[in-house]
Amino acid sequence: MLKATLRSFLAHKGRLALSALAVVLSVAFVAGSLIFSDTVSRTFDRLFASTAADVTVAPEDDLRSQLPSGAVATVPASLAAQVARVDGVASAHADVSVENVTVVDSRRRSVGPTTGPPTIARDWEVTGRSPVELTSGHAPHGPDQALVDADTADRKHVRIGDTLTVLAQPGSFRVQVVGIATFTTTNPGAALVYLDSAVAGEKLLGSAERATSISADAAPGVSDTELKRRIGAAIGTGDYALKTADERAASATEQLGTFLDVIKYVMLGFAGIAVLVGVFLIVNTFSMLIAQRTRELGLLRALGADRRQVRRSVLTEATLLGVAGSTLGLAVGIALAVGLIRLMGVFGMNLRATELVVRWPTPVTAYVVGIGVTFVAAYLPARRAAAVSPMAALQDAETSGAGRPLRTRAVAGGIVGAAGAAALAGCVASSRTASAASLLGLGVFLTLIATVIAGPLLVRPVIRVLGAAFPALFGSVGRMSQRNALRNPRRTGATAAALMVGLALVGGMSVASASMSKSFDRQIDRTLGADFVVQNANFMPFPQEITDKVRATDGVGLVVRQRFAPVAVRLPDGTRVKTSAAGYDPQIDEVAHITYTAGDSAAALAAGGMGMDAGFARDHGVRAGSVVPVEFPGGRTARLRVGALTDQEQAEGFGPQGGLFLGLATVEKYIPGGQDSALYVNAAAGTGADALRAGLERTLAPYPQVQARDQADYKKLVHDQIAVLLYLVYALLGLAIVIAVLGVVNTLALSVVERTREIGLLRAIGLARRQLRRMIRLESVVIAVFGAVLGLTLGLVWGVCTQQVLALQGMTALAIPWGTIVAVVIGSAVVGVAAALLPALRASRMNVLAAIAHE
Repeated sequence: MLKATLRSFLAHKGRLALSALAVVLSVAFVAGSLIFSDTVSRTFDRLFASTAADVTVAPEDDLRSQLPSGAVATVPASLAAQVARVDGVASAHADVSVENVTVVDSRRRSVGPTTGPPTIARDWEVTGRSPVELTSGHAPHGPDQALVDADTADRKHVRIGDTLTVLAQPGSFRVQVVGIATFTTTNPGAALVYLDSAVAGEKLLGSAERATSISADAAPGVSDTELKRRIGAAIGTGDYALKTADERAASATEQLGTFLDVIKYVMLGFAGIAVLVGVFLIVNTFSMLIAQRTRELGLLRALGADRRQVRRSVLTEATLLGVAGSTLGLAVGIALAVGLIRLMGVFGMNLRATELVVRWPTPVTAYVVGIGVTFVAAYLPARRAAAVSPMAALQDAETSGAGRPLRTRAVAGGIVGAAGAAALAGCVASSRTASAASLLGLGVFLTLIATVIAGPLLVRPVIRVLGAAFPALFGSVGRMSQRNALRNPRRTGATAAALMVGLALVGGMSVASASMSKSFDRQIDRTLGADFVVQNANFMPFPQEITDKVRATDGVGLVVRQRFAPVAVRLPDGTRVKTSAAGYDPQIDEVAHITYTAGDSAAALAAGGMGMDAGFARDHGVRAGSVVPVEFPGGRTARLRVGALTDQEQAEGFGPQGGLFLGLATVEKYIPGGQDSALYVNAAAGTGADALRAGLERTLAPYPQVQARDQADYKKLVHDQIAVLLYLVYALLGLAIVIAVLGVVNTLALSVVERTREIGLLRAIGLARRQLRRMIRLESVVIAVFGAVLGLTLGLVWGVCTQQVLALQGMTALAIPWGTIVAVVIGSAVVGVAAALLPALRASRMNVLAAIAHE
């Protein structure tokens, strides 16, 4: 049996090749994501471990937020001298390092990365742990000299002698580039500007008496842990966070992990789609091969092979396919990881492809995925193979199972579909976001399974409609193509299911994204009353200098500032919620339209007051007039009275979780030194919108990171952000289509082999080669469009239900992108034509007499 199995596998290796490609793709994305993330983690672990001081003293900061206040947390620079006197400290240094500064050249072009890594300005202090070394020029001396890193100099064409403008919190200043520093370790992609240590504090923090951290190195024989204990005992730990080199490296790695997780999960998403769609392809391939080998399997049974041996033979073929596909997939995954590393180089993260990390779990996972997928996918065809009777060897016709009843599928599909429909109905009816989202996920999963199970039941009614015009348009060729697609509903359903999965995903996400865009458009129209919004391109805060210049611009009337504050609120139900509160000037009602369920803007922005979303307040037992303890960075606390409750549907966008907002005076009181994140600008009387835009653009020209946007610009910004998610879905669709095309090609190719004698007879009675090719192309088109119809119908249902979940968060508009749907259907027909090219060509080149004699 083993010899027969190996010969059978080698005899059909060409037919199995397309199935192997599905395995290769799924394994490649799994292996590539693991290798890439392991390589980046190992590289940065070495970077953090080699550059971190033995002990670092930094400000205590329990409150972290995605919406920073712009205030730089500092420690007294004099603390370095106190730390240096601690027994066991070999040296101590006051560090000044500020992220997210803006540096522009003489042509007003940004020197830092456009997106992603920050631009960092810091003091030049050479130690054995420095990640860079001076390779040309000299160290900076005085307030008007600086170094830049070599990668930034090459990327932005900065040379020694150039003049740069640095925009920091205290204000902007000019420096001349006097040297270039080259990274001795991995460049994380940030742009670095180094200033003289004597002036860095004053230029970047506004005071030479402040520092961002203190670095301490241990004397010989003193461990990092012991040094941390001694420093903590000497200076106290209430206001400071003390970390050893290992702890700091672990913290940095944890923050990096968020970035790596995004890439890893995206790639695993591609792998999941490849696996799911590949399962259909493999099931179809093995089912057709077994159907075509009915007589062969019957002979094996007649010669004494029992059911278990036949089933084991088919599963052995699947295992061999999985091993071959996994091996190739692992190799492709390594190449994919190298490609990702080089892609990161384009964005400034200079990793070395020669330092790939392939840990033992990666190949194990690759082979488990590849072999597991093929084994599971081939199990049902293997059971059908084992059920072949020895009498099948005496039959002239192959038993493909096309005529077996579909009652079991109907019952199973109906039960699973009913459960899925109930989950989706519950999702629509739910009033709580968490439960609605859970029911949505369950409903999507169950309805997808139900459609796959019941797909063959829909083949005959749907394809009769889709192919109804074929006989009239193409005559007998059109009639035969339609009947060929109807011949085996199981095969047609499985082939179309591969395409259906990707299109269902695209349909659902297209409806959701279109609804989000339309909802945001409505919210912007409803809430934004300002003529222009001045914001940083990456939504980071900007210095007071920009605010002052915007106020002084000709034609500017009212300017209302927005500033964010990381906070933690302790609520009456006992929970402590970390979030961000938005601070506004008192004139907020003149630039925004907010709907209140209790109170008003004056009460919310008054000293000691705050506003809160009504839904958030209701969930946590807060009422208008309640006093809520609020924690601010630096250990500052306040008890603020809830002066107003907002309707979230109307006020969405005026604060993160909880919709908290305060008076700007309150924010400045508890977070001094903060920076504005947005300016809402109205034109002065007699100034038109075009004149105001021109004035603002002139004012902001020296600050390329800040733009002035009107309502239309703001809408476009939101649409572009939503489009990023949609592009990812389209990429998943592209992968699904590639595998689905392989499935259609495989199905048609095997179908041509199965119908060899039939094709020979058709050619013998006068069917031309061109007509034969057309017949196969039409069959392919109708199968592809059938998959598109199922997928888009399912996707529309998912999209509408997703919009109902989003409506609980204020996104109440429903939009269905009919243009996208029509384009997808047309594209599916094109996919069908493309998939049929090779099988149709092969069929048309058959020798007529040989085909008639084929058994």
